[in-house]
Amino acid sequence: MSTREKTRENLTAMIEEIKEKLRLVNAGAMKAEHYSLDRFDDVEELYLMVKKKERFSVSEMDAIVSELGNLRDK
Repeated sequence: MSTREKTRENLTAMIEEIKEKLRLVNAGAMKAEHYSLDRFDDVEELYLMVKKKERFSVSEMDAIVSELGNLRDK
């Protein structure tokens, strides 16, 4: 996957990888279709940060999930 191309497929892949890496219990609540391509760069920034880390504290996970929630289309 190339995050350079702003496509729906890449946005979906990034969100799915974030959910996997964080091992979210309620991952079904975070669906890629809830995010517009206008938010691609913001999601990509979170994605790249999540990819770099091996482990996350509870507060880090909460912050990431909260930020993803803020990026969702209303």
